[in-house]
Amino acid sequence: MNFKKFLPRIYIILFVFVLYFIYAQYFKGSDSTVTYKTGLVEKGDLISSVSVSGTVTSGNNLSITTSATGTVSNVFVKNGDLVKKGQKIAQITVDQDSLQKQTSAWASYLAAKNSLESAKNKINSLQSTAFKVNQAFINDAVARNLDVTDPTYIQQHADWLQAENDYKNQSNVIAQSQVSLTSSYYSYQQFSSTIISPADGLVSNLSIAEGTLISSSGNTSSTTTTQKLGTIKPKNDTVQAQVTLSEIDATKVNAGQTVTIAMDAFPDKTFTGKVLIVDTNGQVSSGVTSYPATIQFDKIELNTIYPNMGVNVKIITDIKSNCLFVPATAISNLNGQKIVKLYNSGKPIDKEVEIGQTGDSGVEILSGLNEGDVIVTSTSTITKTNSTQTNTSSPFSNIGGRTGGMTGR
Repeated sequence: MNFKKFLPRIYIILFVFVLYFIYAQYFKGSDSTVTYKTGLVEKGDLISSVSVSGTVTSGNNLSITTSATGTVSNVFVKNGDLVKKGQKIAQITVDQDSLQKQTSAWASYLAAKNSLESAKNKINSLQSTAFKVNQAFINDAVARNLDVTDPTYIQQHADWLQAENDYKNQSNVIAQSQVSLTSSYYSYQQFSSTIISPADGLVSNLSIAEGTLISSSGNTSSTTTTQKLGTIKPKNDTVQAQVTLSEIDATKVNAGQTVTIAMDAFPDKTFTGKVLIVDTNGQVSSGVTSYPATIQFDKIELNTIYPNMGVNVKIITDIKSNCLFVPATAISNLNGQKIVKLYNSGKPIDKEVEIGQTGDSGVEILSGLNEGDVIVTSTSTITKTNSTQTNTSSPFSNIGGRTGGMTGR
């Protein structure tokens, strides 16, 4: 008898035996349990929102600035002080360069002041001239009923119109002189040794102290660099933030919509506000279009919200009141129909539904369910063997709604 002839058959028999042994050890007598996570069909407000992030901007804050260079000899205020417009902020001992520019700026201011006075005085003489020319025209050409084509009529009428125009135009000259005077005064203030507050408000971000050296390599005989020394936050001013909307979100957001604001700097506080404006022109960067939006905080008492702090903003785009809704995970598609599984007497039953709006807390149910119905929001399967336990869950997690556990076999 040739033993090698039967060797392949022996290998096959051994392989089948091994497979049977593995099955008997690991799978024979296995027990699978399906667990259903349930929730209730609820009735209430379905809120839709857009979540974006951004940073705090300076809002309507005004900068304390100077173009003078030198050494700070005195500081009269500190951060958090409430000051009036024109109040002294600090005193500088200016260097020679700034002293020359200060003198030049003062001379320009005085020249502008004289020009304004001259313009005001001239308007009186122009008014007198216009009146005289008008009377000459009335008492001569008009009184004699000269024809409008008469040379005397034409000359006197033209003189009157010119004098009247000169008088009216002088008002524009005065206005221009006033602007020049204001501008020259501001230029003088920038080189003044006394730094003053530009408005009523709270002092913040003050970056100078007694002995601080203020210098600028950009200041030359022909150029001037303005330096920011601090900020004045107007009293009762509101804080603003800048956020960026995607193309999809921009179509949902409008000015006036309510927002809630969270900040890492204040983890225990939630602020409220509104959308102030949306820049619908948008901006493109690396082929991606985005739309900046300005968020205005409601009135707050904090004075410690600083520019460039991060904000996480939820913009309420829609609120639908008194509607039925279920978690989004409760809805599935079956042959083109929307299905929700009702949990009745320990068994899930497919129920066709009509859905409406999708919100943060779930999906609106227009028909097919009633308030209080128990529904399946997700399922998980637990498989027990002699040596292992396998747990397989729905790929969806529960979103919203009250949940509980129900088990079926």
